[in-house]
Amino acid sequence: MLRDERIFVMGEDIGEYGGQYKVTEGLVKEFGESRVRDTPISEAGFVGAAVGAALTGMRPVVEIMFNDFLTCCMDQIVNAAAKTKYVHGGGVSVPVVIRTPGGARCGGPVHSQCLESWFIHVPGLKVVMPSSPYDAKGLLKTAIRDDSPVMFFEHKEYTIKGEVPEEEYTIPLGRADIKREGSDVTVLATSRNVFRALEAGEELEKQGINIEVLDLRTLVPLDKEAIVDSIKKTKRAVVVEEGVKTGGVGAEIIAVIMENAFDYLDAPVERVAALDAPIPNSMELMNQIIPGKGHIVDAIRKLVQ
Repeated sequence: MLRDERIFVMGEDIGEYGGQYKVTEGLVKEFGESRVRDTPISEAGFVGAAVGAALTGMRPVVEIMFNDFLTCCMDQIVNAAAKTKYVHGGGVSVPVVIRTPGGARCGGPVHSQCLESWFIHVPGLKVVMPSSPYDAKGLLKTAIRDDSPVMFFEHKEYTIKGEVPEEEYTIPLGRADIKREGSDVTVLATSRNVFRALEAGEELEKQGINIEVLDLRTLVPLDKEAIVDSIKKTKRAVVVEEGVKTGGVGAEIIAVIMENAFDYLDAPVERVAALDAPIPNSMELMNQIIPGKGHIVDAIRKLVQ
C-alpha cells in the first residue's frame, strides 16, 4: 500500500477492529478510512464493488471473514471477476485479491469449511494457499500485483511462527517449495497440512522412513513439474487436504500424478482428507472428521510396508 496508491482494503470489521483475526490491525491508522474500508454485512455488495473498482484501475484487496461466506458472493466471483476479461476479449483486467481464512477450528458447520476446491474449477481465477508467514507475505505481494482475480486462502489457525524479512521480496505463483527433503515418500500438501506433514516426518524418521514434504503453495497455477520431479525421486505419494474427500483438491492432484508420473510410481497414491461430513462444534468430534498427523503417518506406513 505504501508502494501503490491504487491498492485499498475492504471488508467487514477490518478497520478499527482490525479484522476477525487481526490481520488488518493498525492499517486504518496508517492509511486512513478511504483506503481501509469497513463494509456492511453484504459480501455480494462489497465484492461486486471491488470488481467494479478493479475494472476502473484500482487494486482492491477484499477480506471475507470466513471462507464459508464466499457462498454469499459466488456470482460476483465466478461470473463477474473470473469471466470479465474473457468476455471482453482480453481488453480489460480484474486485479482483485480476495483474502479469506478457511479450515476447521471449532467454528461449527458453517464457519469451518474448506472451499478451495470449488474455485480451482473456475477458469479465470488463481488460487493461492500459503502455509508459512514467509510464504504468505511473498505470495500476497505477488497476488496483489497480478492482473487476474486471485483467491487467497489463509488458515484460521494463525499460530504458525516464522521469520518474515522486512525487505521487499515476492514469490512467483505456480512454484511449489520443498519444505523437507526426503527419499521414501512424497507428501503433497498446502496450508496447515504442510506442518502436520512435517510433524509426521519427524515421527517417521525415528522409524527409518524419510519423507519429502512438497508445499504446493498455489493450486492454480499448479507446479506440475515439481510434483513429477519429487515422485521420480521417491516413487510414492500421499496427498493431504483438509477439505472433504469427495470432489476435493486431492482428486485433481492425483489425476495430475496419474497423467504425468504414473510410470514412476511403485505403489498407488494414498489420499488423506476430511470425512464427507459437516464440521461439528465439538473439538473432540472435529478431530474425528479432519485429517491429523496420525492419519498422515498411517497412510505413509501403508505405502512403505
